[in-house]
Amino acid sequence: MTSTDSGIRARLPAVAGLFYPDDPYELRVVIQRYIDAAPASTARPKAIIVPHAGYVYSGRVAAIAYRKLVGLDPPVKRVVLAGPSHRIPVPGIAVPEVVAFETPLGRVPLDLDCIGKLSRLPHVYSSNLPHRMEHSLEVQLPFLQMTLGEFSIVPLAIGDAAPGIVADVLQACWDGPETLIVVSTDLSHYRDYDSAREMDATTAQAILDRTDALGDEQACGCRVLNGLMRLARRHDLKVEALALRNSGDTSGDRSRVVGYGAFALYGD
Repeated sequence: MTSTDSGIRARLPAVAGLFYPDDPYELRVVIQRYIDAAPASTARPKAIIVPHAGYVYSGRVAAIAYRKLVGLDPPVKRVVLAGPSHRIPVPGIAVPEVVAFETPLGRVPLDLDCIGKLSRLPHVYSSNLPHRMEHSLEVQLPFLQMTLGEFSIVPLAIGDAAPGIVADVLQACWDGPETLIVVSTDLSHYRDYDSAREMDATTAQAILDRTDALGDEQACGCRVLNGLMRLARRHDLKVEALALRNSGDTSGDRSRVVGYGAFALYGD
């Protein structure tokens, strides 16, 4: 889970070499190609919603959202990174007990002041266990490292948490344009290609409508999505759909696919 370098405790990569390249040069090349292929944009998002599968499947979709972070002025200094806990049951929201997350591209520090503040909220607890092998947050970090300058992160592993709980935690970190919210989620799982496209289109419309009643069959990150949608209504954020695809578009196997979507939310 952690390495010690001059007393610094860091969460080590768990899926480097599996979900994305573990060689720093190759990783930079892959991400840069995805970013270069995405359309340029001058609109500054307050939040983005991105998928978290292996880059070969969902990297191009994620890059369409991350392209919007290139060259932001003022720069993003803090990223609140929230995604589902896939392997460890979490009765609420878990924050890690380390000071940094490592990737092949280097070390990303945690915003310990913000994490300390969140730890005092109901339903938030400190534990490294849900974060140890969790890929939903890890796969976002190289994209963030390639598109932002220096920044810190607030990693949130979301478990059994109602929309109001998630919304309260995100609100506590909201602040101004220096803070970006990144929600990590895939969409439908293991349906055939056509039924997945139909379900994902319905889910995308629910996100555009800022609905906070999405279920597990629609998105593995439905709980953090529902919390973000509640805040989107509170802050009157505009939601833009950027891409909607599934693994059948890249793997060729259309019998059991996973859906991927990218969205941007704009406002204060």
